[in-house]
Amino acid sequence: MTAAVLWVPRRSTLTLLLTLGAAVLLLTVSLAVSVGAVFIPGATVRGVLANALIPGTVAVDWPPGHAAIVWDLRLPRAILATLVGAGLAVTGAALQAVTRNPLADPHLLGISSGAAFGAILALLHTGLFLGLATVPLLAFAGALVTTFLVLGVAQAARATSADRMVLAGVAVSFIVMALANLLIFLGDPRATHTVVFWMLGGLGLAQWAHLIWPLLALIPLGLWLWLRVGDLNAMTVGDETAATLGLNVARFRLTVFFAGALITGVMVAFSGIIGFVGLMVPHIARMIVGGDHARVIPASAMLGAILLLWADIAARTVMAPEDMPIGIVTGLVGGGFFVWLLRRRHL
Repeated sequence: MTAAVLWVPRRSTLTLLLTLGAAVLLLTVSLAVSVGAVFIPGATVRGVLANALIPGTVAVDWPPGHAAIVWDLRLPRAILATLVGAGLAVTGAALQAVTRNPLADPHLLGISSGAAFGAILALLHTGLFLGLATVPLLAFAGALVTTFLVLGVAQAARATSADRMVLAGVAVSFIVMALANLLIFLGDPRATHTVVFWMLGGLGLAQWAHLIWPLLALIPLGLWLWLRVGDLNAMTVGDETAATLGLNVARFRLTVFFAGALITGVMVAFSGIIGFVGLMVPHIARMIVGGDHARVIPASAMLGAILLLWADIAARTVMAPEDMPIGIVTGLVGGGFFVWLLRRRHL
């Protein structure tokens, strides 16, 4: 089904790997806050954070603009990258398990197409009638409606098997994306550059007030997926084996699809369409920690967060002071990774 396992770590080794990953994640967040069009030294970053949490802790010896850059712009952006990367990777790992398809990812069911439709509707046609929250709210609504559409089509066609549900998702995705392209065609040409940037992914919408929504989506649903790792492991063996173990295969698959849609819908609503993270990271996690989803789920979350942080660092620095769409970076890295994977015949 998936990439070959290089080795299976013991519990103590896994704990060491996750601890090391957490340390790398913290260092990457620190670097992401420091670098950009304006470089801010680490000492200044720590001072700004200390004063933001407990005013007066550190004497202010930095320009006033640096505090705004660190606290209002870069830190929420880094946290959003962490949440989005972790959410997409965890969802990809779960979808690859229940579909037994190594190419499954969070966008498989047309969720991203629905989110794109909602965002384009807000940017080109309705205007920001709810303020800055209009784009993410309509994007999430589009993702949710598309998910219900896919599930409805699957139920109407009695497509409860993994392959047929994937086909239902692909069909709905094409239809919704065609409607999104129609909205672009009918919209103001002067605003299309904004739409293109959003469809290629970006973290420029990051704000402290918005971070609660990705957090509320990732923690409970990610924890639920981790608690069902036994069922995910059974699904990777086959529907018949999972059924003999007492699992309602069709219901569990639908539930995982719906949970993945909620996670991805929220993430895409605030980050735009970011490809390859949910497709690539679970393979890397399985190569490192083995095929047991008790290890794959947390490892995917951590690796996804780190990978997207580095992709955002590259997007902000390669063409500074301009922001490159982050989807370009993940597409280049993800495409290269899968060419390498195919050459090794791991798929």
